[in-house]
Amino acid sequence: MRTAIAGLDVHVSHDDVVGRDVLLWHHGSPQTGAILPPVQAAADARGLAVVSVARPAYALSPRVPGRTVADVAVGLRPVLEALGVASVVSVGASGGGPHALASAAVMPGLVRRVVTFASPAPFDGTEEWFAGMQAPQALRAAAEGEVARRRFAEIDEFDPDSFVDADYAALRGEWASLGADVGASAEFGDDGLIDDDLAFARPWGFDLADVTASVLLVQGERDRVIPPRHARLLSEALPDAALQTHPGDGHVSVLRHLAAAL
Repeated sequence: MRTAIAGLDVHVSHDDVVGRDVLLWHHGSPQTGAILPPVQAAADARGLAVVSVARPAYALSPRVPGRTVADVAVGLRPVLEALGVASVVSVGASGGGPHALASAAVMPGLVRRVVTFASPAPFDGTEEWFAGMQAPQALRAAAEGEVARRRFAEIDEFDPDSFVDADYAALRGEWASLGADVGASAEFGDDGLIDDDLAFARPWGFDLADVTASVLLVQGERDRVIPPRHARLLSEALPDAALQTHPGDGHVSVLRHLAAAL
């Protein structure tokens, strides 16, 4: 089911999720917010309904200029209240990771658990933050501000070396829907991706110390998009976090561990 709630483009796996435990899926950058089949399958196997919300400026969700990571989480509260869900497992992949954490900080009574896959850590203003990224140019531009990030968007092209063989295998197999959804997001323009990058490169609007829910950080050791150091930084800063690394995985293939993580 797809509907508009609190002005946002919302996807729900079941017509009625009142009183249910849900997997709140925070999509990567860029995507449309559609519920991907492997996410649905992993949730179904564990009796969870799925709620996925397109962040502002993605798909049919209107843009919120200057939004922070925390702003997005605050915007999700009325969605979950309107749906009447009982509890939330907040799960974020890549650019969805910070938003999964923010949801736990903003809604501590509702979000019981958090799982992130290849999430960036808060920007600390150092050169080390970019270390290990195959193509950090977009985030470097975002750190300079919106004008620089929009200027870079005019010449931005995907670097195929950002993914390892395992990532391409995942995109040909179980996670083919992710690649298709990234392609589908293109018709809505670059604003969502640009605003995500800007949000990652500025203060997130909450402290990691405020995330009291238990957090599982899942990270591929071969990730060239968000390097493993980011997961270690998150693990050190979060009050209740476990770090799970996978030596053979990159940025996309690490998602094959979703079912086990749940």
